[in-house]
Amino acid sequence: MSIDIKAPTFPESVADGTVATWHKQPGEACSADELIVDIETDKVVLEVVAPADGVIKEIVKGEGDTVLSEEVIAIFEAGAAASEAAPAAAAPAAEAAAAPAAETTTDADKIGPAARKLIEENGLDASQIPGTGKNGGITKEDVQNFIKNKPAAAPAAPAAAAPALNVPVGERAEKRVPMTRLRATIAKRLVEAQQNAAMLTTYNEVNMKPVMELRKQYKDLFEKTHGARLGFMSFFVKAATEALKRFPAVNASIDGNDMVYHGYQDIGVAVSTDRGLMVPVLRDTDSMGLAEVEATIADFGKRGREGKLGMDDMQGGTFTITNGGVFGSLMSTPILNPPQTAILGMHKIQERPMAVNGQVEILPMMYLALSYDHRMIDGKEAVQFLVTIKDLLEDPARMLLDV
Repeated sequence: MSIDIKAPTFPESVADGTVATWHKQPGEACSADELIVDIETDKVVLEVVAPADGVIKEIVKGEGDTVLSEEVIAIFEAGAAASEAAPAAAAPAAEAAAAPAAETTTDADKIGPAARKLIEENGLDASQIPGTGKNGGITKEDVQNFIKNKPAAAPAAPAAAAPALNVPVGERAEKRVPMTRLRATIAKRLVEAQQNAAMLTTYNEVNMKPVMELRKQYKDLFEKTHGARLGFMSFFVKAATEALKRFPAVNASIDGNDMVYHGYQDIGVAVSTDRGLMVPVLRDTDSMGLAEVEATIADFGKRGREGKLGMDDMQGGTFTITNGGVFGSLMSTPILNPPQTAILGMHKIQERPMAVNGQVEILPMMYLALSYDHRMIDGKEAVQFLVTIKDLLEDPARMLLDV
């Protein structure tokens, strides 16, 4: 029985996808629910599995082809054996000659897109990595475990990759790599955000000493009680939530000529992954406690590194927080995440001499940056919004007292 293999159903915000890797070729036996192809979108890599035991009869969309939601990408023959779908029409000698080529293709297809990218970035030899996936396939976790278990070899890997270019000493080598769909989409949206929005940025600085002292005092008890580490991001999420309630325009979005005001706060938190920057969303942050915020962010980070963040995790969002401070950034200008009208940038905590009541004190200071769309938000609102976050962080008790 022939079955159409279709691309997954994409959400409204995802127009199309790209066939990343075929893990099975025509005539190759498949088991029910076995991974046969990866579809890469601008947000995540979606996996398509075999609907039943059988073989792929025909591939309609090859690797690199663009596919639409629920578009047919292959024809599957359920219940068929490998020999039935790809009968031997040539002589035994010809079959033997063709076997090495088919074997080579299969070996290459055993490496998923995320695993392949990690292998290339670290200059690893795939043949040395034991695969735990189906049919011996190499997963991203296999690569991460290989790197983790061989710390001495990992630093030398980038240097070892240079001879592979076969460039004589003194020559200046270049390597051209196609831009991933995610990276290309990020680039396109960043440019569109700058071209289509009247984007401005206002800055302020916050004394992190009160939050740091509170965290130091309660972090052990907090982790023991809630099973989650107490970080800084939860304080910023709660402060931003309170500020968004006071300044609805910052929590709004623009849809054509309409301004959409949201009666809830869904805050996206930028997470750096091997595939690029992703922004999973914390839903209804007004009803979340610090422990729930921390646990959810930790889960986002873990699933982001494992390539398991889904589209539902990144849909929507009324406001975004990005933290360049984890990489050492002292100050930056974050770019809007359309259709949102504002984004908050956190930065590195730096000790600086500050004037306090006529005295010079060394305090842990952080620069804050709020980029906003001037079509929706006036400068007065933007400045007051950022000052509200500053005031709440410098006196955390105000968040509990709602004052």
